[in-house]
Amino acid sequence: MSEELQSIQGKFARIIFRHDSNAFTVAKFTLYELDEKNITVTGYLPLLDPDTLYNLKGIYKEHPKYGMQFQIESFSKVLASDEDSIIRYLSGPMFPGIGKKFALTIFETLGKDCLSLIKENPNILDAVPKMTQKKKEALQDGICNQDDVEANVEFFSTHGLGIRNIMRLDRAYGKEAKSKVSENPYRLIDEVDGIGFQISDKLALSMGFSEDDPRRLAAALVCTVMDLCMKNGDTYCLKEEVKEVFDKNFYGLSYDFEDILDDVLMKQKCFLEEGRLYHASQYLAERYIAQYLTTFPAVELDLYDKKELDQALVDFQKEMNISYDEIQIQAIYSFFENDALILTGGPGTGKTTVVQAMIKLFAHLYPNLTIACCAPTGRAAKRLAELTNVSAYTIHSLLQWDLETNSFGKNEEEPLLIDLLIIDEFSMVDNWLFYNLAKAGAFIKKICFIGDEDQLPSVSCGCLLRDLIQSELFPIVRLSRIYRQSEGSDVVSLSHQIKIGETEKLHLTGDVAFFERGIYDIRKSVLQIVENALAKGYDMNEIQVLSAKYSGLAGIDSLNNTLQACLNPHDPYKRELKVGYRIFREGDKILQLKNQPDDDVFNGDIGTLVEIIYKNEDENNQDRIIVDFDGVIVEYTPDFFIHITHAYCISIHKSQGSEYPIVIMPCVKEYGFMLQKRLVYTGITRARKSLILVGEKEALIHAIQTGDRYLRKTTLGKRIEKILDGEV
Repeated sequence: MSEELQSIQGKFARIIFRHDSNAFTVAKFTLYELDEKNITVTGYLPLLDPDTLYNLKGIYKEHPKYGMQFQIESFSKVLASDEDSIIRYLSGPMFPGIGKKFALTIFETLGKDCLSLIKENPNILDAVPKMTQKKKEALQDGICNQDDVEANVEFFSTHGLGIRNIMRLDRAYGKEAKSKVSENPYRLIDEVDGIGFQISDKLALSMGFSEDDPRRLAAALVCTVMDLCMKNGDTYCLKEEVKEVFDKNFYGLSYDFEDILDDVLMKQKCFLEEGRLYHASQYLAERYIAQYLTTFPAVELDLYDKKELDQALVDFQKEMNISYDEIQIQAIYSFFENDALILTGGPGTGKTTVVQAMIKLFAHLYPNLTIACCAPTGRAAKRLAELTNVSAYTIHSLLQWDLETNSFGKNEEEPLLIDLLIIDEFSMVDNWLFYNLAKAGAFIKKICFIGDEDQLPSVSCGCLLRDLIQSELFPIVRLSRIYRQSEGSDVVSLSHQIKIGETEKLHLTGDVAFFERGIYDIRKSVLQIVENALAKGYDMNEIQVLSAKYSGLAGIDSLNNTLQACLNPHDPYKRELKVGYRIFREGDKILQLKNQPDDDVFNGDIGTLVEIIYKNEDENNQDRIIVDFDGVIVEYTPDFFIHITHAYCISIHKSQGSEYPIVIMPCVKEYGFMLQKRLVYTGITRARKSLILVGEKEALIHAIQTGDRYLRKTTLGKRIEKILDGEV
């Protein structure tokens, strides 16, 4: 802080507000003065002891609405020294079993310095008459251990750790935080969610740990393996590749790579198989998934009456006024004949109507069993629910994911009570997430995996849909016939041309338009197209601009700035807030970047910024941004501003699992290595009615002719094969 810190003393009275996830607190304190005036104190604080005197350091700030407040920078407990205060303190709720009478005995035996004497040497309590072991432990906990949080704040702050992370340490270690971290700061990577190598390394070096400390190098090796896997989406990396990167990062230090690797392998933080180096999380995930799927299900469904299914299918087609073709009928019967089924196909091939029949007929044949539908993103889950008329969840919400601890409420000890599970957009599901779903899935009796095998794989590690298809573990039904004859049918035709790599006579008519533009004209053309669509009665939520990368003239950042400036320009009647290089403005189209299950908003959700509250109007002295996600109102404080960005233009990756009436997509040579068939196909298939491509025809053709430049390295298929062959 730029202002000089002041010190005050006061007794904690009560909490007005507390944010459990980051410990930000607004509290009332009673000043230790003759008039005992009450003041409002704000800051990151642990749960404080009632009626306890604290020394607070910070600055006074006048809030325009709530008046004068004291913003805490640090704090410490002040031990009482007068008889009345000591007796009141020792007979309080912090010390169970110590009443006023026994507190007086302690004071009379040890004197007015009794609290500091007990703190220095708890064994001095043995001199107090009628002292029991239980009372001694209560006094020790109350006097000695309650000071740990204050000591932690003081200690870790001097080493550059923010108070939010200090609170994380306190939740993880309690009174042992200082000793455990002092012993090995690199343990935080494994034991405290939200703290990685960078933070733990900064803390360790500040505490005097050497750059070539074996624990530092071991932690760095583990993180190098994970970083390389995340970079490419692999579940393993080659040992030689890891050594090359590691040697580059730690050039100049003296170490033996093989010794470090042996230590990491011995502690099972990584695993080595035939030159393949796995991070423990990916190794365990692959092994568990392979075992789960090859032995699925643990309990089988009761047999159904085939004649009843035949009649129910006939009745369903009459009810829906549809007639399934041979492949669709095959998919439905295969679903009932097998414990698991993979259903794949591009847009317009009838996946939705097939799934509707599966759900309806399953409910008819098994009226007492439970059905759950899920998808990896919130928008995909919402779309699935709308199409099937069955409740659908994100996989995270189905598993009761906790954001703060990054753990799942549903697991092996608390399994899902589900009989049929349908997973849509399965190409987006990564190994770690499915691993946790499998751990909670002991009672699942039937699974249907739905996905488009030609779309992009998951952002995180693994290539599940590809691996399962190639393993031939479960029957696969591919829907290829195009049924969509209404709006968007031209988009479907183009997507199928791209799928088979046809470039001679691209279907760029009807619902699909292509505007040939140079790189310097992209922004102007995109803006004109958006303005024309708005003039025809569409709103901004029905129009989505997609781009392959963030940087460049046709990148996400550039297009967002251009579109915001024209569609939601600066207005003296609209509030705005600068966050980094972005300006958030009331009325902005907003994209959610992270899952926030407690707020019912998930990665990829799009909403509207409806209100900005400035910190001088807020009782917690924090800026706040309020966003409306289709009726779900979410409030963001500065800690969570990194969870949102503008959504006038978003990445093709972020659009997965969603559909938009109108998609506008630049395609230019500037996108470089991103120009490949799978990416363009994924972007194009996001359009439900109309698709407008802008850019260079040569770039589009190049992308269609370019397959995957990099095939993800995984071994799930090999593990499944070995289990089936009896080698495991």
